[in-house]
Amino acid sequence: MSSTGLAMTHLVPLAKELDENKVTPGVLGFIVFAVMAAGVWLLMKSMNRHMNRVNFEENPAATAGSAPGAGTAGTPKAE
Repeated sequence: MSSTGLAMTHLVPLAKELDENKVTPGVLGFIVFAVMAAGVWLLMKSMNRHMNRVNFEENPAATAGSAPGAGTAGTPKAE
């Protein structure tokens, strides 16, 4: 008998002892959830840091409705 088959024969009685109505994720489920929560927290912290570096000031000409350089595309410069 292989070692895998032997291990399975020892685990089958343990599976019968579990109450099917009280199965919980256990320690592994908590660890996975905690790692995912820490990853989301770090991503949010990084996003907040990057968003604070963004400059949202607008040009005065852009607020008046005329963008700088509007209508000058394709026209040669006079020298």
